[in-house]
Amino acid sequence: MYKLYSMQRSGNSYKVRLALALLNVPYQAIEIDILRGESRTPDFLAKNPSGQVPLLEVGDGRYLAESNAILWYVAGGTPLAPEQRIDRAEALQWMFFEQHALEPNIGAAYFWLSLVKGGRDLQTHALEDWMERGYGALQVMENHLKTCEYFAARQLTVADIALYGYTHLADRCDFDLSTFPAIRAWLRRVEQTPGFVAMDWRPVDIDNPASIAAGA
Repeated sequence: MYKLYSMQRSGNSYKVRLALALLNVPYQAIEIDILRGESRTPDFLAKNPSGQVPLLEVGDGRYLAESNAILWYVAGGTPLAPEQRIDRAEALQWMFFEQHALEPNIGAAYFWLSLVKGGRDLQTHALEDWMERGYGALQVMENHLKTCEYFAARQLTVADIALYGYTHLADRCDFDLSTFPAIRAWLRRVEQTPGFVAMDWRPVDIDNPASIAAGA
């Protein structure tokens, strides 16, 4: 059984929890609060030297970091991971886009404006750039979704899960989605997928590392 180290309020961690829920894959959930330095302890750094969550333990002493890499791993052999070569490449294209255009801007704004006390004052110098680049990323997504229901393979894939993670948080960090109707419709489609769980959903006994079934 997988062991997932994640932070409840982290968009990157949520991506993995959402994928596991959609696939109804059982896992053990361990909460790591990066704001309290819990990812910088010697024990955690021995598992992941980058000191980041999410982190998936896939076997004895085998750990996988980086949210999008974890998504590919858990989704392998399922409908969430496209089989056709071009569909896989398109899914990866959008997952790379998420990491270089969406997460560094909307993700950073969410972290500092929603999670860190006093973060807005600390990051006043960066906020304008985050907003400009974040809106630019949203416009790219909007243009694609005007003619496509999903981002790859004409169905829900790991690319949608990767992009959903922080896009659905945009309105919590000053971004206005009212001028992006295609994105809003896509968010609703993702949320209507059987097995979907919201970011604040917690497995039973999350603090007790017993057998936990995602979606149960």
